[in-house]
Amino acid sequence: MTRGNADEAERHHRPAAQVILTVIPTRDELDAFVEGCRAQGHHDEPAVVGRLPITRFPELAMAVACGGLGKVQFGIRTQHLLDSGRWRLVVCAGAAGALVSDLSVGDVVIATETVEHDILNRFGAPRLPRFGGSAPILEHCRRALRTDPQVRVHYGPVASGDEDVVDVERRAAIHERTRALVVAWEGAGGARASQFSGVEFVEVRGVTDGADGLAAHDFARNVRRAMTSVALVVTALVRWAGDRHDETRRGAAQEKGAP
Repeated sequence: MTRGNADEAERHHRPAAQVILTVIPTRDELDAFVEGCRAQGHHDEPAVVGRLPITRFPELAMAVACGGLGKVQFGIRTQHLLDSGRWRLVVCAGAAGALVSDLSVGDVVIATETVEHDILNRFGAPRLPRFGGSAPILEHCRRALRTDPQVRVHYGPVASGDEDVVDVERRAAIHERTRALVVAWEGAGGARASQFSGVEFVEVRGVTDGADGLAAHDFARNVRRAMTSVALVVTALVRWAGDRHDETRRGAAQEKGAP
């Protein structure tokens, strides 16, 4: 191997000094998200963090990775990425089914909390773990996205559980138990890994379906539209995290130069 090739290989395997780690459950969702970022004019490049391939957006200081389907797989991969890189924020980004009637396809829900709804313990009090979204991120989003005409943004709980919700009775039961606006699978896995690592976390979901008998068909038809909306929201988060990152670096440089 030549020195140039060795340097290139090292560059692609070096832990990314990024700010935001966006973890997306499935390849279909990830591809649509990346296309949405490209449509905004952002350049991407392939890289590797630990043992996982990622897509880097250098000017956004963001890396995008596939977390896999389900809470456990998603949590394991998120933890591996957290252990292998340096991050200020983890975003769980993906599609979701609506649990309330006033949401439309392409709307985005930013989670005030991620609620794990599928722990059905029979001993002791019922367990309903809740993981709050990053307060600074939520505050920034409410300011930055208040007048954005490109996407309708809602704030509220997101239900998380390894279950396809495909009938109105189950949809109603999950909403009654969690008061969530939408339901998806993986958020609690990402939230647990982020909490363990002491990194800010937020879940962002785009609506693809009504969590009813048409959910499978509607998901396939609408995932690209939903993830394009999610990409608009996540790139707004990048501006917040990037500003925070720059402020921290300036402060450290000033301290280092102080007499």
